[in-house]
Amino acid sequence: QMHQLLYYLGDDVVLQFGGGTIGHPDGIQSGATANRVALESMVLARNEGRDYVGEGPGILRNAATTCGPLKAALDLWKDITFDYTSTDTPDFVEVATESK
Repeated sequence: QMHQLLYYLGDDVVLQFGGGTIGHPDGIQSGATANRVALESMVLARNEGRDYVGEGPGILRNAATTCGPLKAALDLWKDITFDYTSTDTPDFVEVATESK
């Protein structure tokens, strides 16, 4: 989902990666490398005028051909999605207050 992070958050952002970096099968350094290469490949594609949002997964797969840590991460987490229904639904109740 790196292409979505870049699309929705832009350049002026600090990306903090946790479990995916720490849980990389080859260790934290490989996880950090995978994240860096994934982000750099998306920024490069965007700067080249490509449709990085539509091509995102393909861009990552292509970058993984020259980056072992990214390939390992994509292979491990290929079936993971983040399509969850929000549990933070509006549940407030209006309460009459006294004006002063």
